[in-house]
Amino acid sequence: MPREFTPQVITANALIEGDVVYFTTQDTWSRALSDADILTDEADAALRLLIAEARHHEVVGVYLTAMKPTPEGPVPVHFREEFRRTGPSNHFHGKQADSATRA
Repeated sequence: MPREFTPQVITANALIEGDVVYFTTQDTWSRALSDADILTDEADAALRLLIAEARHHEVVGVYLTAMKPTPEGPVPVHFREEFRRTGPSNHFHGKQADSATRA
């Protein structure tokens, strides 16, 4: 029996800045997880991953990661992805400060 495909998004790091980015439905990269294209079909995800990987002049480390779809947008399933999204936690600055104002 085939396993059920878990909803996923494509993520990478911006080549110049190193920021975490997500692949959108318009085949662009966004720093906002809420803009990410949630992939629910395994074949479509594999094709979209190939398209994203071809953008090597913009990003590095392209891969699929599991997400939980919500009305507000995708939410990371694994701690690693939540950590990547919010950035290092050694100081309350940058992304940590931004996320605290949204909470």
